[in-house]
Amino acid sequence: MKLISKLHYITTNADMAEQACKGGVKWIQLRLKNVSDVHFFTVAKEVQTICKKHNATFIINDNVQLALELKADGVHLGKEDTLPQDARAILGNDIIIGSTANTIEDVTQLSKMPINYIGLGPYKFTDTKQNLSPVLGLKGYIDIINSLNNIKVPPIIAIGGIRIEDTASILNTGVYGIAVSGAITFAPNIADAARSFIVQLG
Repeated sequence: MKLISKLHYITTNADMAEQACKGGVKWIQLRLKNVSDVHFFTVAKEVQTICKKHNATFIINDNVQLALELKADGVHLGKEDTLPQDARAILGNDIIIGSTANTIEDVTQLSKMPINYIGLGPYKFTDTKQNLSPVLGLKGYIDIINSLNNIKVPPIIAIGGIRIEDTASILNTGVYGIAVSGAITFAPNIADAARSFIVQLG
């Protein structure tokens, strides 16, 4: 199983994945909503090919069966998706499973599940995700990290509207890394934006 990266890039297509990988990104999550199974499969194959070329980890959002079929490196599960224990039973022990959390209760519950990382957010408002949960902000992350009371939890990845100037402050809360979509996708140069985040993450 591959190591959890400190920078997760979330994208919807292969071209963006390619540019991000050229900038040094080693973790690509494909997130597609409201598309046909055929379209999802086609794009996933394209992104997987790019990830293999650049030795990047390939994560599929939500779709456990597609992750199994393509032998993806992992799957990320939202709160309304397949339960982690069910996904683990389907995918086996060698596949990365990430799960979404919004509260200390979520994090505590997920710490008991067979998962490899937690996506905790949103940091702030983002229009790349529908039905957004309450925004955490820096204080939210600090409160949650400080409330864990030495509970052993998987690496926590901050997510939700994160920009380059937010990176240092977010890392100072004690989270392991960050997930980014818009700040890289909509940058004038995707590869350069990716490099900037990687530098910030050390």
